[in-house]
Amino acid sequence: MPQQLSAKEQSLFRTVVRNYEDKQYKKGVKAADQILRKNPKHGDTLAMKALIMNSQGKTDEAFALAKVALQCDMKSHVCWHVYGLLYRAVKNFEEAIKAYKFALRLEPDSAQIQRDLALLQIQMRDYQGYIVSRRAMLTARSTLRQSWTALAVAHHLNGELAEAERVLTAYEDTLKHPPPKSDFENSEAVMYKNSLIAEQGDIPKALEHLESAGKYNLDKLAVLELRATYLAKLDRKEEAAKAYRALLDRNSEYKKYYDGLIEAMEIDPQDIKLRKAVYDGYAEKYPRCDAARRLPLDFLHGDDFQEAASGYIRRMLDKGVPSTFANLKHLYSDSSKKEVLPSLVQQYIDSDKSSANEEPKRNGDTSKGASAAYYFLAQHYNYYLSRDLDKAMEYIERAIELEPESVDFHMTKARIWKHYGDTQSASEVMEQARALDTRDRHINTKAAKYQLRNDDSEAAIKTMGLFTRAETVGGPLADLHDMQCVWFLTEDGQSYVRQGKIGLALKRFTSIYNIFDVWQEDQFDFHSFSLRKGQIRAYVEMMRWEDHLREHPFYSRAALSAVDVYIKIHDKPLMNGTNGVGNGDAEDAAERKKAAKKARKEAQKAERELAAKRAEPNKPTTPGSDDPKKKDDDPDGAKLAATTEPMNDAMKFLTPLLQFSPKSIDVQIAGFEVYIRRRKYLLALKCLLAAYALDKEHSKVHEQIVRFKLALDEDSEILPPKSAEVIKSEFTLLPACVDLSKYNDEYLSKHKDCARRTLSTLKVRKLLKPDSASAIEKEVAGIVKLPTITMGEAIEALELLTLWKSSEAEGFRTEAAAKWPKATIFATKA
Repeated sequence: MPQQLSAKEQSLFRTVVRNYEDKQYKKGVKAADQILRKNPKHGDTLAMKALIMNSQGKTDEAFALAKVALQCDMKSHVCWHVYGLLYRAVKNFEEAIKAYKFALRLEPDSAQIQRDLALLQIQMRDYQGYIVSRRAMLTARSTLRQSWTALAVAHHLNGELAEAERVLTAYEDTLKHPPPKSDFENSEAVMYKNSLIAEQGDIPKALEHLESAGKYNLDKLAVLELRATYLAKLDRKEEAAKAYRALLDRNSEYKKYYDGLIEAMEIDPQDIKLRKAVYDGYAEKYPRCDAARRLPLDFLHGDDFQEAASGYIRRMLDKGVPSTFANLKHLYSDSSKKEVLPSLVQQYIDSDKSSANEEPKRNGDTSKGASAAYYFLAQHYNYYLSRDLDKAMEYIERAIELEPESVDFHMTKARIWKHYGDTQSASEVMEQARALDTRDRHINTKAAKYQLRNDDSEAAIKTMGLFTRAETVGGPLADLHDMQCVWFLTEDGQSYVRQGKIGLALKRFTSIYNIFDVWQEDQFDFHSFSLRKGQIRAYVEMMRWEDHLREHPFYSRAALSAVDVYIKIHDKPLMNGTNGVGNGDAEDAAERKKAAKKARKEAQKAERELAAKRAEPNKPTTPGSDDPKKKDDDPDGAKLAATTEPMNDAMKFLTPLLQFSPKSIDVQIAGFEVYIRRRKYLLALKCLLAAYALDKEHSKVHEQIVRFKLALDEDSEILPPKSAEVIKSEFTLLPACVDLSKYNDEYLSKHKDCARRTLSTLKVRKLLKPDSASAIEKEVAGIVKLPTITMGEAIEALELLTLWKSSEAEGFRTEAAAKWPKATIFATKA
């Protein structure tokens, strides 16, 4: 039985609770100890002390004390609630929910416990449980609009749209007086209800609701857009056209409005003149409108296109608009337009229009048109669909000669050097561009990125430090971590991979993984905030975005890089466990033994320091010191790189990729590589079949089909009978009795002009015929002579020859250097 407290001690207990809420942890511990001296088994006090200790960073001691509290009073809702809070603090949401539910059984009327339980249920996407919790909270506080809205959102997220709409309607029926027109929360609720009706497919009802309840809504743009959309869907074309014209009068640059208007006017897509007339009308009505002049270029052809493009280009070049090429480069997918555009720019230059233009130049600079034209042509010849880097460099030099202070021109010159393969010159020119405008964060980040591409990590950190907080402990890199600067961490990690500093690379990729975890956890605060502020539509949109968070390209790029590093560690263990790649010789064994010994010593030292820290008495703390900065015990990634189970570590990155990016062939290829090494043949086959469905002619897919067949033949005896049966029925990419060499040769003959696919067939040939290694290496070296080979493919071939320690590597490097003389990667190493 729990001990009863006297009136004085009950007052003291309330003080403990208040001290915890005010973050006065030392005072709280002192008051709790005062109670426990007379009542050592008072569960609630023990639980509150545990909660305070957890806030002080003493997590292990807090859990131990919370268990003692439960032993003293198993029927205390406070003890169970605190136990749930402790689990929530360590992100163990499943156990926290169990503890909350037990606490709620003991105290069904506790609004705080009910609210904490509901927040965890929505965080874990337990929609059924969330509906139950929200219904109970609504019953307790039925006059609060937030309770009704939250229940509607719960039904919505669970797919029960009609029920969600019914809940909102029920609340509206309880109102004795209509809310004022300036009520933001009501305005959002009306638009949310309208979206629920529309999602159910009842467009007539949605339009009726919008025109009645949403007539005076505060989000006027959303009302106009929805009204136009609904009218178009209901085939009320004349009204829809009028609605879209009203939208275009608000924003004449939005392509979606033009498309909606043309559809509402029932203009045949093949009737080019009528479509063009719509755009011409708005170009005349709004002389400064760009979209009305640019969008017709998408559907015009022949002389009509040339006339419209000429007018558009002259207008933009006269003004010296730097984004002219960026606005038009999507047209390059049409080969005829790709030829017309640069010829029009050349005509502009030849006609000397730039010196006799009709429109005034910015700052009265008469060279603006000429420099803009040269800039356009430089970008044209730098673009991958029309690349001629020598011409690109020639034109950008002319542009810079006319405007030597232009940041844009220098940035494009740096990109040209990048495409040449000269990362050093690219970095230097981008630094020159940065020096022209030191207050521009964009060019600052570009300069840092190019420095990382040149593997100059120290210079990149220094450059980024110009825009980070000087007072941050740990310098610019620590601030970039705090700001979750994912692009920098990714580029830095890939740079360290190229430098062979595997530990630091894994450190960066793991940081990105953790940042995405933080983004996942950060939504927790918005479950209550968004409902409290009435931002329901934004909240639902955020929830759907969070459900697919790891589809983001930022995560995919970092995760695939990390998986690739772990595969290399598995195939060729590191020599020293931190930064640097082993050579696989016998002498590495001694080095690895030393590294393992060093790692053990460091781990033991860290454990001793942690034990000593825990044994220390509570020291006086200064305000704000209750949450000390966690010290990084692996700053160089030594422990990450010294992993003994690289494939298990790779799975941490790979699992979300396979779950959220199944349509990415790179993800499926990476999945196969991991599973085949783990001898998980069913899962490897699943990835292989998915990759084959995406691109059956992909070079890696061909290579993996053969490797899978070889692995099956090698491990056929140890395969479980059921697995072997499933694989036999599903693996139909090769005939049962196929000659792999012949199959490989057929693939090569089909793709003999493609360097990357040729490379894959030669890798497969070496697997099938290891005795012919010398001849195969010569064939790999001969790939450089293929007329269609790209620099990227040549780099892959060089990396393969280097991996094989082939004597052909240097000869290949020499020939590649002759073909790409400016590419630094082919330069002979000193």
